Formats: sequence, structure tokens, C-alpha cells
Amino acid sequence: MGFLLLFQVGFAQENVEKGNYELAARFSPEKLKKMIFSTSVDPHWLKKSNKFWYEYETPEGKFYYLVDPVQKSKTQLFDRDKLAMEITKIVKDPFDGQNLKLENLKFMEDENTIRFKVKGTEEVLKKDWAEIKEKNKSAKDSLEKKTFVFQYNLSNRQLTEIKDAAKDPERQAWANIAPDSSKVVFARNHNLYWMDKENFLKAVKDEKDSTIVEHKLTENGEKDFDYGSGGRGEDNEEEEKNKDKRKRAGILWGPDAKQFVFSRTDNRKVKDLWVLHNSRNPRPTLETYKYAMPGEKEQPVQELAHYSFTTEKLNVLPVGTYKDQSLGLWSESLPKNARDDDFKPVKWLGNKDSFYFSLSSRDLKKIDICRWNLTTNQKEVVVEERSNTYIEIVKPEIINDGREIIHWSERDGWGHLYLYGADGSLKRQLTTGAFHVDGIENVDTKGRKVFFVANGREKGEDPYYTHLYSVGLDGGAVTLLNNGNFNHDANLNDQGSYFVNNSSRVNTAPVSVLHDANGRKVMDLEATDLSALFAAGYKFPEPFQFKADDGITDLYGVMYKPFDFDSTKSYPIIQYVYPGPQTEAVNKAFGRGMDRVDRLAQFGFVVVTLGNRGGHPGRSKYYHNYGYGNLRDYGLADKKAGVEQLADRHSFIDKSRVGIHGHSGGGFMSTAALLVYPDFFKVAVSSAGNHENNIYNRWWSEKHHGVKEQISPKGDTTFVYQIEKNPDLAKNLKGKLLLVTGDVDNNVHPANTIRMANALIKANKRFDFIILPGQRHGFGDMTEYFFWRMGDYFVQHLLGDNSPPPVDMLEVQREKALVK
Repeated sequence: MGFLLLFQVGFAQENVEKGNYELAARFSPEKLKKMIFSTSVDPHWLKKSNKFWYEYETPEGKFYYLVDPVQKSKTQLFDRDKLAMEITKIVKDPFDGQNLKLENLKFMEDENTIRFKVKGTEEVLKKDWAEIKEKNKSAKDSLEKKTFVFQYNLSNRQLTEIKDAAKDPERQAWANIAPDSSKVVFARNHNLYWMDKENFLKAVKDEKDSTIVEHKLTENGEKDFDYGSGGRGEDNEEEEKNKDKRKRAGILWGPDAKQFVFSRTDNRKVKDLWVLHNSRNPRPTLETYKYAMPGEKEQPVQELAHYSFTTEKLNVLPVGTYKDQSLGLWSESLPKNARDDDFKPVKWLGNKDSFYFSLSSRDLKKIDICRWNLTTNQKEVVVEERSNTYIEIVKPEIINDGREIIHWSERDGWGHLYLYGADGSLKRQLTTGAFHVDGIENVDTKGRKVFFVANGREKGEDPYYTHLYSVGLDGGAVTLLNNGNFNHDANLNDQGSYFVNNSSRVNTAPVSVLHDANGRKVMDLEATDLSALFAAGYKFPEPFQFKADDGITDLYGVMYKPFDFDSTKSYPIIQYVYPGPQTEAVNKAFGRGMDRVDRLAQFGFVVVTLGNRGGHPGRSKYYHNYGYGNLRDYGLADKKAGVEQLADRHSFIDKSRVGIHGHSGGGFMSTAALLVYPDFFKVAVSSAGNHENNIYNRWWSEKHHGVKEQISPKGDTTFVYQIEKNPDLAKNLKGKLLLVTGDVDNNVHPANTIRMANALIKANKRFDFIILPGQRHGFGDMTEYFFWRMGDYFVQHLLGDNSPPPVDMLEVQREKALVK
């Protein structure tokens, strides 16, 4: 009997499905860097012409190109080998053309000279030695490679080292320079200061020059109610320690450079939240920061202020409209041809006599597009938006010298563009139909045409694929500019004459093409080289379509199979989920981020991502608002229906072994799935989940779930927030659950996961818990560790492989590579 038992155990072990750790290791992020290089063209348009430059990396190294659309030419900016030789002569470190990596490359004003940085081999201290000693760190921990700055003349091919690049006035991060360069505004010790150009140049040359004259603009700034920084309300020990140093002030300049505006946020009454750093110093330290939670009375209070250098007066403007209102102060968009890496003046949206901003009620059901008239010193409401659910808001386009406004709205149930007069009169609706306008790309005021990005308009395509369109401001038909059944990413120049189009799907290699403003192809630019990736065994995933749980709504997903897939086998299925509502975790274009999808499948699973009603803003407002008022459960029925339909279509899917994983909102959703459908979802790995949205941040939670405004007979306004939480369902747990959190997550506080664990313990449930020391919301340098622990968990509980996992798989792979 004992012999038979041993024989049966041995037989079972021989036939157990083994996790394919080696195949998963083959596609780690570090290895993918050596197989996937550039996947798109990012054009840097020049100011004085239609030309642009871009960098593009291939298995042959990084190349730098200059494109002339008029001449239909593409040439290398320089000879890589010769430039590498010249750099070697100056730096005294060896460089070669194929491995030459230039950082922060940009064209200078003459558009015939480029500036860039390279790193040498010599190591230098990043910080002062005194500061290093104070933090009990060694000099070795604070070393970085020495940086050299060069300028290169494209005509005569002369290379020059710039030894005082740090003293370039246009590259001072702390200086908010006026549009005419006459003055500079900055923040220090919670207050605002300004200096003229002469003193600014002195400060650039020597910031400790005792002859520098600074003018103090405010006196009453204090921590959590400071001037100029935007008032994030987060405690920063470093910032408080260095409060006497000059910092950038978050002001918006008037175009005449004689005035500016800013918003100031009072966080003093917002309650504190804490995380404990257990591994930073010998004695654990407490980090304190402001954090407004849903339903709480104590919320940030925003004010709008204007300063005039002419009158030397700072006025707080009376814009109070709603209880606990949110204020959006809009800036003019920087042109695409703005010089890279410079700190350009940021001007307000409007003209010298007025500027635009928005006011939103706390429940986001009322939003006003406003203009402050500096002549009458009054607020003018230009457009009112009202809804029974939350309203999305985007920055309007002010055109025709301020006489017209292009406004985006979902008032008819779809996101569309509307043309208004400056007085708030509606001239016409520019776009209409059952499709979604995502945003404005450019406005050709002379040609009276607006270029915009939209999705869902082209029949027979995935409705999430984006395209570039144009439509006349005076009416007329919408014109498609980049056709093709792909997801398109277009980058239009400021003149509106040419655009670079990057297109792909999850199952195609990205292609980059140059077009003119009418959509005609000018020339091919690049096609992504994935040969090394395919040589390693990669296979494209498969997009598919299915029905929501209502049997009516079309939903879209992607299936990722093991690269050694065998159609005769039966595979467990894992969903990677994110509930939205701001986005669905369903890729539409090819990308290099594979850990939670392609790579996870290599252990021996079919991995899928599925859309769900309420999960994405890029469809109708009805679709987007489906989960309003039910933030915990709204997407789960569709996730279940998707797996059931796939299992009916494919015999290789085993719907008795369903796993689910998600991070942040996906961590919340994956745990909810295990508790709402305990007989369907069997294993979940839930990381950094906001399991209790009543202790997550107010803005996301109140917006997407809803908050009720109540007015008492005395006229007092309060806000009531109630929501279903994951811990409420702890008693339902049947499957295997792994909870993971970073211990200093200051976005989704660790209390979310700890309270979930507490509820499970009280319900006498078995589960697993990993805490990642010193990690914020994204898990930082422990993401690879997390990936392997997630793989272990699914391998053990979905494949039944209980053999000790090869913990040192990465080291094994490195050793194999060294041997080869």
C-alpha cells in the first residue's frame, strides 16, 4: 500500500503542468531593451521652416535625421563616426559612432547649430559632501557620470565644448521669465519675488552675488498656503529644508509682460496622512503629507490672483461660485517648435485684457467656462455645462484675436466641438455623430480649419483606433487625413502644413510616414525593426471582439498566448484588468510593456485584456458613465462574460481555471472579482489596490462614483459620500488571493490593503500578503521581484506546480549569456 501511494504521488508529479520560467525570463524588460528599439518618430519641428529632426534607434545604433518635407529629403544630421572621433579628442574617453548616445539634442536659434550632452566615464559627486554626510550616505552612493555639453555647426562641422552651459539664462529651472525677457518671477520661502533682467543675469553668473537686487511681492505665504507653486499640498522635507532657495513660481504671464495671474491653494485645513519609512535610516522616519479624502469637510480652497507691475498691486479676484469649487487656470499652449529643454515663458490663455479659466462644482455636475475682464475687473461666464453625472472639461481654443472660441462638450452624449462667439453665443456645432472627438491638434486660423483627433467614426474598425481629421470653422464635411485600419498617432507642425503619422496595431509592427495637411503621403520615414524580437520566439497577440453581459454592447479585447502554444492543450486563463473609468487596460498599438500580458502568458497561460462598460471615455457618455454610482461592481459582469464567450469559441481555454490580476484600480477590481464571483474567479494577484475608495483621494473617487450635495434649511452645504468596499465581501472568499502593496505608497495608501487583510482575517479566510519595503505606488526597483512572485502564485495555484520556483532564473540567464 505504501509502495502504491509513493508510485501514485510520483506519477502525479511527473504529469503536473510545469511553469515555463525560462520562456518568461527570455522577455524581461532588460532583455527587451536589446530586442525592441525605436517604435515611433517624434518630430522636432523647426521654427523657421517646415523642416524637422528626429532620432531613431535600430539594432545598428542611434541615428539623427533632418527631414525637409518640401524637398522630400531625409539626411543624417552628421557623420556619426567623425563626430564620435571629435568628442573623443576633447573628452579623452573612447566613443564610436555606432554606440554614440547624445542627450538633450536641440537646434539653436540659427537652426544651423545643434547643442547636446554626452556622459563621460569620470564620476563626480551629485551633491555637496556635507549633505551626503548628514544623510549617512557614502560618496559612492552619490556619484554620477560627468556630463559634457557641446555645440556642433552643421555647415562647417565644427565641434565646440560649452563649459558654462549651466549659466545659460534660458535654462534656469527656477526662473519664470517674462515674454519680453525684461523680468523674472520666482518663489522662495513660500512667497513671490521678482528681479529685473540685469540682476537675473547676475544671479545666473553667481547666484550668491551680494549685489543682486530682489523685490519681494508677497509677505503672507506659508507652508500649505504658499504662493506660486500651485499648492499640491504634499509635505516635502527636502522642499521645506530648501525653502530659502529660489524655485520656479507657477505663474502665467500676460502677453504684454506687465502682469501675471496664478492660483493659490490653501491646504492648511486638509487633514494629514502618513507613511512610515522603515528602511531609509537607522531609525524609521515618518512622512507627513496632505491628503483630501472623499466626503470630508476639510478640502483644499483655491483662489485666483492677479498682479500688475504697472499698479504694483496684487488682487485676489472674487470668483467664488460653488462650495468647495475647483478652479482651472489655463495657459496658452507652447508651440511644437519651442526649443527643447528650455524654460519658455508660459502665458495665460487670452489676451492682454482678459484671460480664461474654469469653475467646477464639487460634484462636477456644473462647470462654467469663464473669462476675467481686466478692463471691467469682472468675471464673465462664457459657456455653462450642466449634467446629472460628472462633466469632463478640456481647455478651449481661443482664436480670431479672441473673437471666437472652440469648445469641447459631451452635451449630446458624444464628445464634439462647438464654435462660440466671445459673448458666449453658439455659432455652430463643428462635429456631430456617433463618434468621439478626443482633442484639438491644431487650428489654421487663416484657412478657417481645425485639425482634431477622434475615434469611432470609421466603420469596420475597432472604435478605439484614433485618426486625424479636419473640418472647416464655417461648416462643412469632416475630412479623414490618415486612413487605414490601425491606431494612429499624428504630430502636426504649428503651420498646419505637414504631420508625421505613427500607426500600428497590437499585431503589426509600427510604421512612420510623413503626410501633408490634406492627408497625402509625402514620404516614408521608418518601419520598426522587430527581427531580434521574433528571433527570440515572440508572436503577436490576437485582438478580438465580444459582447458585454447585456448581449448588446460590443466590447474589445486582446489575447496573449504562450509563444510555445499548443492548440491541443488546455490552458488556464488570466485576465489583466483595470476598471477605468479613465482608461481600459486593452492595448491598441504595439508596445514594449509586456510584463502583465505577453510575458505573463509565457509561464503557461492564456492572458487576456477585456473592455467593460463604463471603462473608457473614448466612446459615448452613456458608455463612460455606466458605472457611475457603483464603482465596485460595474465592470465585473462583462469580465466574466468575456471569458465565458472565449471558452465557448476556443477549446484550449479552461474556464474552470480563471485567474485575474490588476494594479491600483486593477488591484481593487481583481479582489472584487474574487469576492463577487467566488465560484468563477479562482486566483487573484491584487497589487496596490484601492480596496476602500472612501479612503482614496477625493477627486477620483467623488468624480467617478458621485457625491451627493445636501443643503440644510439654514443654507449650509455638506457632501455625502457612500460606496461599497471590498472588505464588506471578505466572507465570500473561496479562491486564492495574494495582496501586495508598497509600504510608502502615498497615492493608494497601504491602509487600503491592510484593511482588506484585516477583514479577511476576521472572516477566518486564508490569503497571502507581500509588503514591498520602501516602495511607492509603482513598486520602483522591486517591479521585477513582484513579477516573479506573481508568476509563482499563478503557476502554483492555476497550473498546480508546487515545485520550488527557480528564484535565481535571472542569474541563470545571465550566466548562460556569459558562457555564449
